Amino acid sequence: MLKLPTLLLLLLCLSSFTSGEIKKLKIRSDNRPMILFERFGFTHTGQVSISVSSVSVISSLATPDPSGLGFFLLSEESLIQVLIELQQNPNFCVLESNYIQHLFTFRDLSPPPNSSFDRAYPVTSPNEYSLFFANCAPESKVSMDVRTELYNLDGRVKDYLSAGLTQLPTLYFLFSLVYFGFLAVWVLVCLKNRISVHRIHGLMALLVVMKALNLLFAAEDKHYVKVTGTAHGWDVLFYIFQSMRVVLLFTVIVLIGTGWSFLKPFLQDREKKVLMIVIPLQVLANVASVVIGETGPFIKDWVTWNQVFLIVDIVCCCAIIFPIVWSIRSLRETSKTDGKAARNLAKLTLFRQFYIVVIGYLYFTRIVVFALKTIAAYKYQWVASSAEEIVSLAFYIVMFYMFRPVERNEYFVLDDEEEEAAALALQDEEFEL
Repeated sequence: MLKLPTLLLLLLCLSSFTSGEIKKLKIRSDNRPMILFERFGFTHTGQVSISVSSVSVISSLATPDPSGLGFFLLSEESLIQVLIELQQNPNFCVLESNYIQHLFTFRDLSPPPNSSFDRAYPVTSPNEYSLFFANCAPESKVSMDVRTELYNLDGRVKDYLSAGLTQLPTLYFLFSLVYFGFLAVWVLVCLKNRISVHRIHGLMALLVVMKALNLLFAAEDKHYVKVTGTAHGWDVLFYIFQSMRVVLLFTVIVLIGTGWSFLKPFLQDREKKVLMIVIPLQVLANVASVVIGETGPFIKDWVTWNQVFLIVDIVCCCAIIFPIVWSIRSLRETSKTDGKAARNLAKLTLFRQFYIVVIGYLYFTRIVVFALKTIAAYKYQWVASSAEEIVSLAFYIVMFYMFRPVERNEYFVLDDEEEEAAALALQDEEFEL
C-alpha cells in the first residue's frame, strides 16, 4: 500500500524537476507502491502518450486485481487532497481517488501473451502534472517496458519541452553569444597588457570558452528535445562541457583565492589539498548530475543520486572559500611586519571584495535559484534559468574585472603618501573573518 511518506518524498524531491523527452524504460521486478515517471507543464493542447508492453505481475499472495495497478496524472493542487485521503485511510489505493486524472489500469491490457497497451490522452485542463504508476497490490512485483511521450501541440507541431521551458533554447543560445563576445573582449585586454598577463589569465580565458560552449550545446540539446523529443547526442556534448566548465570554475576560484600566479608562483600544501579535494568531488557531482538528468525519477536510486549531488556541491562550495580566507589572514599578518601598509591594504580590500562576491554568487545560484524554481508558476520556470545565467554573467564580469591584467592593478598599488592612513585602516577589525 502507498504510504504517506513515500508520496511526500517523491514530490519534495521533484520540486524543480521537469522533463519532456520521449522516454523508453525497462522496469524489472519492481515492488514500489508508486513510481514517478515525469513532471510536465501542459498547455490546453497537451497530450500524454503511453505505450506499455511485456507486462508481468508476480505476487506471493493471491492473483492481484488488475484494476489496482495503473497510470495516472496528479496536479500539484490535487496533491494535498490525495495526501488527506491517504492520511485518513492508510490502506487507501490512490487509483480510487477522485482527485487524480485516470489514464488506464492493467485491466485495459490486451490478453497474454502480448499484455500490452498503447494510447494517447488529451490534457484538457492546462497545468503542471506528474505522471505516476501505482501498484496497490500487496506483495507484488511488476515488470514492463514503458514508452512515454508528453508534449504540447503548437498547431500540428509537437513541442516536447514543458510549457515553462520552451524558451530555453533561445535563452541559452543568446547567452552563448554574449560569452563569445566576452571572450573577445578578454583576449583584447590581455593583448593590450601583455607585460601584466599571468598564467591565471589564460586559465580564465579557457573558463569563458568552456562556459560559452556549454551554453551553445545546452541550446542545441534543448532545441532537439523540443522539436523531436530526443537530444540526438547533443546531451553528451552538453554534459562533457558542463563538467569541464564546473571543474574549471571551481579551480579558477581556488587559484585566484590563493593568489597563485599573481602573488606567488606556487601553491602551498594545504592549497594543493583543497584542489585535490574539490576537483574529484566535482567530477563525482557531475556524474550524479548526468545520472539525474538522463535517467529520471523512475529508477530506484534516483533520490540517492540527488542527495549525493547536493552534499558534494555543498562541500565544494565550502572548500573554495577557505583559500580566500587564508589569503586574507596571511596578508593581514604580513602587513604587521613588512612596512608596506598601502599595498597590503589594497590587497586585503581586493580579497575581501572577492570573498563577498563569491559568497553572493554561491548563495544566489544554490539557494535563490532553487527557491525561484520551486515557487514560480510552471509557465515561468524559464525565469529561474534566466536569473541564474544573468547572475553568473555578472559574477564572471566582476571577477574578471577585479583580476584583469593591467599594469597598475590593485595588487601592485603603492602610494607612500597614504601609508599612515593605510596602517591605521589595517588595524581595524574590518578584515577579520
